[in-house]
Amino acid sequence: MAYVVSATWTAQPGQEAIVLDAVEKLTPPSRQEPGNRFYQAYQDPAEPNVFRLFEIYDDEEAYAAHGASEHFKEYALGQAIPVLANRERAFYTTIG
Repeated sequence: MAYVVSATWTAQPGQEAIVLDAVEKLTPPSRQEPGNRFYQAYQDPAEPNVFRLFEIYDDEEAYAAHGASEHFKEYALGQAIPVLANRERAFYTTIG
């Protein structure tokens, strides 16, 4: 079974460019992580301050390693998350 993460980041008004920059920098190294199967961020055209991230990992440990990575610390924790109005995450496991 794989470990699935669905995250929604809502930027504070006027902070969309900062979050977009962070997501663009975070995506390539996240895709290269051991245990990462899929990592895709997207932005809602109707609500440009809303960013969604869909991630699939081999297991919960691989996701934990993602959260401990230098690129996550720099771009997510250091750049994007401080300018978010809201951050939601949901966690799942695959079936079959």
